[in-house]
Amino acid sequence: MSDRLPGFSTLAVHAGAQPDPTTGARATPIYQTTSFVFNDADHAASLFGLQAFGNIYTRIGNPTNAVLEERVAALEGGTAALAVASGHAAQVVILQQLLQPGDEFIAARKLYGGSINQFTHAFKSFGWNVVWADPDDISSFERAVTPRTKAIFIESIANPAGSITDIEAISTVARKAGVPLIVDNTLASPYLIRPIDHGADIVVHSLTKFLGGHGNSLGGIIVDAGTFDWSTGGKYPMLSEPRPEYHGIRLQETFGNFAFAIACRVLGLRDLGPALSPFNAFMILTGIETLPLRMQKHCDNAKAVAEFLAGHPAVASVSYAGLPSDKYNQLARKYAPKGAGAVFTFSLKGGYDAGVSLVSKLQLFSHLANVGDTRSLVIHPASTTHSQLDDAAKVKSGAGPDVVRLSVGIEDKEDLIADLEQALSA
Repeated sequence: MSDRLPGFSTLAVHAGAQPDPTTGARATPIYQTTSFVFNDADHAASLFGLQAFGNIYTRIGNPTNAVLEERVAALEGGTAALAVASGHAAQVVILQQLLQPGDEFIAARKLYGGSINQFTHAFKSFGWNVVWADPDDISSFERAVTPRTKAIFIESIANPAGSITDIEAISTVARKAGVPLIVDNTLASPYLIRPIDHGADIVVHSLTKFLGGHGNSLGGIIVDAGTFDWSTGGKYPMLSEPRPEYHGIRLQETFGNFAFAIACRVLGLRDLGPALSPFNAFMILTGIETLPLRMQKHCDNAKAVAEFLAGHPAVASVSYAGLPSDKYNQLARKYAPKGAGAVFTFSLKGGYDAGVSLVSKLQLFSHLANVGDTRSLVIHPASTTHSQLDDAAKVKSGAGPDVVRLSVGIEDKEDLIADLEQALSA
């Protein structure tokens, strides 16, 4: 393509992939193997010593997974990526490189309920402490910074309410504090928002959601922006100090602007072991090929459904940033001009009981704990994904007792609206 930079849709189909050199297969093969033969003893030693790139063992890397990693890194504008078994696994691997026992990270209070639970409870056993901040009050992030702060974590489009986070403003806080900004871009996908363009240093996805897009494969991915200097101030010894398991290599010094992705692979994935199956990588790659087509349809449908709900007498309020009346509409116009995503919430006048009842009456919407599927999905967060929170925390996270969350799929919008109409009328 000479010097022309490929567009997003072209990258979604081609980035990272070439015809298989042995068979000529055009689709990326599934390299369903545990391990790989070395050329000789010197080749093996160079791979284990990080002196050469190549395949050793599928827990650490696999050719199918490598295509997925290169493709998502290209779509996000990062320098490198690492695919793992799930979005939750990606978050563990990221923070293992950054935090020592007793360290802190700041997280936006509006997050996926599973992340709130992971940060609040599971990470305590590692000695990692979360400090919560309000994404609607940027100064709350500034006030939360202490000498023990090692990272800031936010979602670009927050789950469940679909609210838009001011990435640039929080990036300014992170730079002032000298810590990396981690952005979960799952609900937006790089089709709608590229957080690195707005100051993110690390991007994380649940590949299970919109990138894979078909509700059939679990996966997670970490994208290194290559923008953070890990050697400054000695805050990040995993990257800046000699690694005894690799003959004293300093990862920042050796690998430069993709050192974080390397650390996640050779320190995190190697030892924690949450490897992504090559079969799942293949399925997710296939899904990514249609990402721009699907995401636009998701967004167009979601806007139509939100407009219908906003005018329904049984609905108390709709939280969808694509509506002109929504408090996040200006941020949506800035960060996601192609669409405000497909996940949002609405509140029913009948409260908790009405929310539970509505979910049971829907027929086309599937009642399950997932988002980002081609199929439209529904859940009542207060009784499921956010049930571990007290009522005050549920409200703060956008999952109050009267709230229903939709993940709008790619069906005909008229059918989705008809299903909601019959359930609300019933």
